[in-house]
Amino acid sequence: MWLTEELNNLKKSGLYNNILTIESPIGGEIIIEGRKLLNFCSNNYLGLANNPRLKKAAIAAINKFGVGPAAVRTIAGTTTLHKKLEKDLAKFKKCEAVLTFQSGFMANLATIPALVGEGDLIFSDELNHASIIDGCRISKATVIRFKHADTVDLESLLKKASKKVKKLVITDGVFSMDGDIAPLDKIYKVTSKYGALLMVDDAHGEGVLGRNGRGIVDHFNLHGKVDIEVGTMSKALGVVGGLVAGKGEIIEWLTQRARPFLFSSAMTIPDVGACIEAVKILGSSGVLVKKLWSNADYLSKGLSRFGFDTGKSQTPIIPLMLGEVTLAKEFSNLLFENGVFAKAIGYPTVPEGKARIRIMNTAVHTKKDLDKALLVFEKVGKTLKVI
Repeated sequence: MWLTEELNNLKKSGLYNNILTIESPIGGEIIIEGRKLLNFCSNNYLGLANNPRLKKAAIAAINKFGVGPAAVRTIAGTTTLHKKLEKDLAKFKKCEAVLTFQSGFMANLATIPALVGEGDLIFSDELNHASIIDGCRISKATVIRFKHADTVDLESLLKKASKKVKKLVITDGVFSMDGDIAPLDKIYKVTSKYGALLMVDDAHGEGVLGRNGRGIVDHFNLHGKVDIEVGTMSKALGVVGGLVAGKGEIIEWLTQRARPFLFSSAMTIPDVGACIEAVKILGSSGVLVKKLWSNADYLSKGLSRFGFDTGKSQTPIIPLMLGEVTLAKEFSNLLFENGVFAKAIGYPTVPEGKARIRIMNTAVHTKKDLDKALLVFEKVGKTLKVI
């Protein structure tokens, strides 16, 4: 009975998630309920989710290796294909080694408890992703939150900590709800001063920041200085899977103590094959990354011109700030009715009173797509008297 009551409360408060079903490949356009919609709701930054080269690579991998590894990697689940992906990723990321996982979320759950435990200290940005929060909880280490992107606050907290305990500082690279970038260069200066390990979750920086989308470590030229870089292949790379990049000794340790690596099957064969091709595409050209940023700039300037509040994003993530979740959901519904798919984001994903439409453009959106979307945003904004 309590579940029924709680579900009803979610619906009454406007916090219930209505999960829509997509009836087409993921691209600049998608089909929902038989309707073709412009898609501004996906993390498919580079448009690779339906890329012909990735599809061909996945099929080729299936033909050679089958569908799944059928075991954990330490027993019988590592193929030459998995090893190739990790080698290619290490070369692309310019690091000593990489270990892959089933998702970026799983990579955080694997890494944090393997590095710190009871009696150790974790210093975590107050806006870090849920997967970092959950990884910290599992570790049983003491978690100290520092003010968002505030290196002065971080240093004051590290200064108070005992020199005898192990310390791990964790931050998102790109914060997915606001689109701002962590000041990783300044954070590194602080962590190196106080002997703390530095870990960054670059889920929304992979394929977006740095040369050819190499990520935030490349963006700040911190190769060999950031101890652990967690990433995902489920967003810009268009497939699914997580990765941990960094120093060889740390990656080797994860193969011995990271529980999701030891007790869960490896990435499936077609996913690995497609990811290898995605890395090859990025390694050879930065065209898609440049197009993504160009589209983001065009869309952001258009929205600002209409008078929308687009927050403080520094990346292609555009938060259209609306305030109350009921307004954000009504805005999203009207967008849908007018051919644009962009979902409302509310509490608990963002703080109460800071609901928004998170607009995610991609490299495969055309100028015609963007112009059409801007007209719809303007129309809905005026209808709801937001602008």
